[in-house]
Amino acid sequence: MKPAQSFADLPALAAHLRSELANKKAILLYAYNGTGKTRLSMAFKDMGKQAETRDTLYFNAFTEDLFHWNNDLAGDADRRLLLNKDSRFFQGLFDLEMDNRIRPLLRRYADFDFRIDTEGPEWAVRFSRLVDGQPVDNIKVSRGEENIFIWCFFLAVVELAMDADIEAYQWVKYLYIDDPISSLDEHNAIAVANHLAQLLKRQDNRLKTVISTHHTLFFNVLCNELGKARRYVINKHAASGGYLLRPEEGDTPFFHHVAALAELYQAAQEDRLFTHHFNMLRTILEKTASFHGHKNFSACIKQEDDDPDGILHARLINILSHGNYSLYEPQQMLDENKAYFKKILNDFLNRYPFNPDLFPQVSEVATAGTP
Repeated sequence: MKPAQSFADLPALAAHLRSELANKKAILLYAYNGTGKTRLSMAFKDMGKQAETRDTLYFNAFTEDLFHWNNDLAGDADRRLLLNKDSRFFQGLFDLEMDNRIRPLLRRYADFDFRIDTEGPEWAVRFSRLVDGQPVDNIKVSRGEENIFIWCFFLAVVELAMDADIEAYQWVKYLYIDDPISSLDEHNAIAVANHLAQLLKRQDNRLKTVISTHHTLFFNVLCNELGKARRYVINKHAASGGYLLRPEEGDTPFFHHVAALAELYQAAQEDRLFTHHFNMLRTILEKTASFHGHKNFSACIKQEDDDPDGILHARLINILSHGNYSLYEPQQMLDENKAYFKKILNDFLNRYPFNPDLFPQVSEVATAGTP
């Protein structure tokens, strides 16, 4: 295994990433929240600023801040998402038919429609949706749906930036994407990562790319799809206060089911459990049962003395993995269900010999008060 490289601060790390992109098309970074991913993306972007010139098109929390709501508090009728028209991000709105470029991307993920208005003193997006077959205009979409729209807006700009003939975005040489969408379930994390990878693998893509994420499964899919990309794990250096960049070279952590299990483990450790995590757990149990030749996932649930067939936990997973859970508005588990979830997950990890380096505190997943 190659040793980790040490960097005194984020600008030094950003400079190293830029030097690596001289010979590579893409770099994938995995880091836990709080490590400094967003600040790293800004340090990378700032290195490409010279007076009025830029070279990096980026997606991070600051990109989302270019959009903000006017909820029409007085009339409660003309609710609209306003665009910061001073940003170079929106240069293509006038001449490049952005509506028609965004719409096919958005239809992959959402059932609402929109129109962009750049006439007048403000630039705004107004949303609509069919309700009982009738269009309802100027709706307030959910926060998750808003994030999906902004992501698809960004992807449309990326497609323009890939085209060397589009003058409005010829300044773009690098893409830096930091955690594009949060709180995705297993299926949609795979779908978004796969879609992004296919876009970046287009033959007409002239851009160099850095993608950073804390989402294990999202990182996993990108590693598989972008096989030639450099991939690293970023950690804080406890002693120096700097940063460590560790090459990620092994194949084992990059199976989908192992990555999904690592995501569940981390969510349980941080008490960050949502209802859709039961769907992920059921999928893992089903794959394990199939591998071992069993017909039902209940065979992979630990049997207790007072429940010799694991019936209670199997029924809980059956019920709680079939809810119509929203991709856009994930719901926290009830405390009682969290306890059951941690108990089932803990028993599963202790029963099967997964690499302990991936789950270093497995015995601590189940908390006091577990049923």
